[in-house]
Amino acid sequence: MSLIRDEQTLYSEVADRVAGLIDKGTVRPGQKVPSVRKLSAQLKVSVSTVLQAYRLLEDRGRIVARPQSGYYVRAALAPTPVTRGLERPPRAATRVVIADPIGRMLAASTDAAYVHLGGAIPSDATLPTRQLNRISAAIARRSKRGMNTYDLPPGCPELRAQIARRYIDAGCELAPDDVMTTCGAQEALMLCLRAVTRPGDVVAIESPTFYGHLQIIEGLGLRALEIPSCCDEGVSLEALEAALRGGRHRIKACLLVTNAQNPSGSVMPDDRKRQLVRLLAKRDVPLIEDDTYGDLVYAASRAVVCKAFDTSGLVMLCSSFSKTLAPGARVGWCAPGRFHAEVRRGKIATTLATPTLPQMAIAQFLETGGYEHHLRKVRAFYAEQVQLVSAAVQRYFPPGTRVTRPAGGFVVWVELPGKCDAMRLYESALERKISIAPGPIFSATGRFKNFVRLNCSSPWSSDLDAALRTLGQLCAA
Repeated sequence: MSLIRDEQTLYSEVADRVAGLIDKGTVRPGQKVPSVRKLSAQLKVSVSTVLQAYRLLEDRGRIVARPQSGYYVRAALAPTPVTRGLERPPRAATRVVIADPIGRMLAASTDAAYVHLGGAIPSDATLPTRQLNRISAAIARRSKRGMNTYDLPPGCPELRAQIARRYIDAGCELAPDDVMTTCGAQEALMLCLRAVTRPGDVVAIESPTFYGHLQIIEGLGLRALEIPSCCDEGVSLEALEAALRGGRHRIKACLLVTNAQNPSGSVMPDDRKRQLVRLLAKRDVPLIEDDTYGDLVYAASRAVVCKAFDTSGLVMLCSSFSKTLAPGARVGWCAPGRFHAEVRRGKIATTLATPTLPQMAIAQFLETGGYEHHLRKVRAFYAEQVQLVSAAVQRYFPPGTRVTRPAGGFVVWVELPGKCDAMRLYESALERKISIAPGPIFSATGRFKNFVRLNCSSPWSSDLDAALRTLGQLCAA
């Protein structure tokens, strides 16, 4: 027993010594701590003792392991209050007109000359491109189906089976035939929304909301009713119920993100998800649930979806693999419940089929277990990157700046001091080759004029640090 106690004391002392280096600023957030072997030699302790010390520091949230790289100092969560949305819903639904900055922002996000803090595009460093390319090449060699056939709706059976199996962890009992593959989540959302609305209808959305949702609403000729959203719990059920009960707007559908909401990163608690489904079911209002970031929630267990509480087929679950595996593959899917036939007709009338080879490659990647291993790494990576960017915003931006504390995904929603104009900041940043997402594009009515969304997916670098410093200086000016 004494040997065990002595060993515990030893690795605790090693952990405290490394923690002291962090506290003094000798090793700063984002920097690498001494390697296991180097520290073992310096302190004349065993490698296993250093490993135990580093695991203890991981448990304390002081360091984070990066596969095949070592251990790095984890940035502290920004101790700032979370931002909130509107205090009350607007009096009238709004016809949506999308602002020009979206196209310019996305163009800059693919230009290597820019620092990419705008479009929510995953970093190349987080994608299993080599593995997927290898799988795709093998399929192309052995199967004519990958390139020579249409995968007509509902789509690739192997992939649909894997999706149904995966969503058991999200609380769903989906059959493969409940799932339909699409060309990305954007098509899935569009098909579902078109199946349950007609031009001129009112759709309830979060405020702030993902600008891609606004693009779909505009394209279908619908009107948006903004419902306030809190960065802790998601959309306000109280405000939504008031809008449904008020009778001024006949809401035909709701379009919401309940897991790692974009741009706030919030996750709606399970009890409120259940309440949301019941609230809408009472009035026979469909819920289009965008779960694109559901696999990137930082919690130990997979986040439950609203579809798990659906007993009437009104929840139309949508997602894709664009944020986790392969943006260019354009593989998404939906489980449209009672509206399956309408969505299938819409799919045939638009893109007819989803590309076969990418579906088969992703299905095989999921089947071999590679996806779960990949997700564990990227969740930890994104959680760390979000903390590093949040800490830099605190460091460089003017007093009064507030940052959300995302529970998943890889973006942060930043509230600038009241006099800062997000659109002016956006223009000034572009001149300096920095892309950001200005707040007004996340609202149907151009609200959030002093907010910006920052993409945190890129690995931390001196260029990224300098870009955030420049943004802070522009705000202060």
